[in-house]
Parts: sequence; structure tokens; C-alpha cells
Amino acid sequence: MGEEEDNQLSPLLPSSSTSSVKRTGTVWTAVAHIITGVIGAGVLSLAWSTAQLGWIAGPISVLVFAATTLVSTYILCDCNMYPHPHYGPNRLRSYMDAVLFYLGEKNHKACGVILMETLYGSTLAYVITSASSIKAIQKSNCYHREGHNAPCSYEDTSSMLLFGAVQVVMSQIPDFHNMKWLSMFAAIMSFAYSFIGFGLGLAQVIENGTIKGSINGVPTANIADKLWLVFQALGDIAFAYPYSVIVLEIQDTLKSPPPENKIMKKASIIAVSLTTFFYLCCGCFGYAAFGNNTPGNLLTGFGFYEPYWLVDLANACIVLHLVGGYQIFGQPVFAFAERWFINRFPNSWFVNNYYTNKHRWFPSFQINPLKICFRTAYVATTTAIAMMFPY
Repeated sequence: MGEEEDNQLSPLLPSSSTSSVKRTGTVWTAVAHIITGVIGAGVLSLAWSTAQLGWIAGPISVLVFAATTLVSTYILCDCNMYPHPHYGPNRLRSYMDAVLFYLGEKNHKACGVILMETLYGSTLAYVITSASSIKAIQKSNCYHREGHNAPCSYEDTSSMLLFGAVQVVMSQIPDFHNMKWLSMFAAIMSFAYSFIGFGLGLAQVIENGTIKGSINGVPTANIADKLWLVFQALGDIAFAYPYSVIVLEIQDTLKSPPPENKIMKKASIIAVSLTTFFYLCCGCFGYAAFGNNTPGNLLTGFGFYEPYWLVDLANACIVLHLVGGYQIFGQPVFAFAERWFINRFPNSWFVNNYYTNKHRWFPSFQINPLKICFRTAYVATTTAIAMMFPY
């Protein structure tokens, strides 16, 4: 088994197509991975972004960024195998492998720093967002009991520690190939709170009896303020499609035939179409419901107070989705770091030895000292920085 793991994490080589990894992914598992990585709690902030851009520029911006994401994904899908996109024989199993193979060592190092910072920042943001949703559940119950003007205030530390403790356990999932069940669960959760946000916005529009908002969006005192809000809104929409950097990791989980690049392109069309539908629904109906007073987040910003149990359910779904989302962006970092350690210390027992752990109540599983220490330390740092971050 140690040899199999070593092959699985081996660096990019011409013979990498002979890796012993068993790929069992399908178009639907790829869709689940993509949706888990793309639809985050940011979908609930798109109503605010639409409010800044107005009724024409807002929806068009969502469609433009969706199209841009598909174009970049299509290009990356054909980078998985070289020189032939179907037969290889060289398999590029990650974004960083592709950069090294096509662009060379210098660009590999530069892109590695930027990519690892991006992935690390994403997991850090997920810790903060999860705490916001847990706090929103507490506030929702408080407002229901005490009234909407009650001074309901809660701290984030315990919520972040709880989320971090869950991630310490989840981070021991070996790799992307073993994450199908988690991604499917997280995708279901993302659909659930997106449906709730969309439904609450639609209900509010019906209750208002009018569609709020304007073509120009939220008015400001001067042009500079408007430009700042517009660029901030465009940034929010752009970062609502953050999965191009994990395309090759997801594609590496797919079985063939048919060729992996064809499956991945099909999965991308399905996932991005579903994602864009929810983005437009939540963004447009949220803006239509609140107009210039659209909150930064429809659920944690308390655009809605009642029914409080539905708001609680939606925020609970966000937290559960973020458990999977954290791993979607954390696993590439784990794989990259562990591959480096294996190359640097090929004879180290700490790095290369695997131990089988058997228990009468649980399936047997293998543990590795490096994975336990590095992944736990990674989760600990993201949690600690999130707790210190003045968000």
C-alpha cells in the first residue's frame, strides 16, 4: 500500500500515466465537485452586487463571467493529457503539474506561490463565513424571541473553533478520489440554501406587490463612490466562479472511456448552467425585493427575519456546505505539499510510512504521520488567522 500511495503522489513524470490510482468518477461526481467549489455563501451576496450595477449591467455581468469561466475551463480540460488530449501518454494531474509541464520551472514557482495563497485564502474565508452563518442562526432565534430591534450580539471564536475541529477530521480524507460522498452532500446543501434564498426573495416581491430597483442601481453622492461600489460588485461576481484552478484535480478523478476531457467539459456546462441559474435567481429576486436597501447577504445580513426557522435552516445548510467546500480548496494544497515532502525526503519513515488502523466499529483506514501533522497544522493556522482577522 505504501508503494501505491507513493505512486499516487509521485511528481509529474513521462510515465505518470501508469499511476496505480483507480479513477471511478463520472460526470455527476464532477458536477458535484464543481458545484461544491463554485456555489458558496457568496451566492447570497449577489443581490447586493446586482443592486450596485442595476437591472441591466447586473444580470449581464453574471452571464459574462459564466461564459469566461466556461472558456477557461474548456482550455484547461484539454491540458490534462499530453501530447494527445485523449490518449496522452503524459497525464497532468493538477493545475501546478500543467504549469510545470507547459510553462517551465520558473513559472511553476511563481504560479505556485500565487495559487497556494489563493487556495489558502479561500479556506480561510470559509472559516470566517461559517462562523457568520452560525452567528446568524443565534441572532435569528434571538430576534424571534426579543424582537427585531433587540441588541443580539454573539462572538465568533467558539464557532470557528468548532468548524476547525470538524475540518481536522475531514482533512484526513486521503485525496480528491475519496471525496465523492462529501461533494455530493455539500452540493445538495448548496442547492438547499440557494433555493431558500431565491424563495424568500420571490415571496418578498409578491408581498411588496412591486419590483424594486432601477437601471442605474443604488445612487451615490458622487461618481467616485459609484465606481468603487461597481468595481466591488464586479469583483464579487468574478469570485463567484472560483473553480478554474481545481479543474484538473477534478478531471483526474474521472474514469474513461469516454475521454476525461469530454466528460469534464460536459460536467462544466451542467454545473455552470445550474450555478448561473441560481445566481440570477438569488441576485435578481433579492434586488427586486429590497431595491436600494439590499443587504450584503440575504441571510446573514438579515434581509429576512421570518420565518426564522427557515432562515436557520438555510444558514445551517451553508455551514454544512462549507465543510465540503473547505476540502475542495484544501486538498490541492495538501497534495502539493505532500508531494514536495516525498521528493525531498524519499527515505523518511515519517513521510512515507502508512499504518493500518482497525476498529471493530469502523472500517479500517490508513494513517500517515506526515498527513496527520501537516493537515492538522494547516487547519489550525486557517482557524487561528480567521479568529484574529478583524472581519
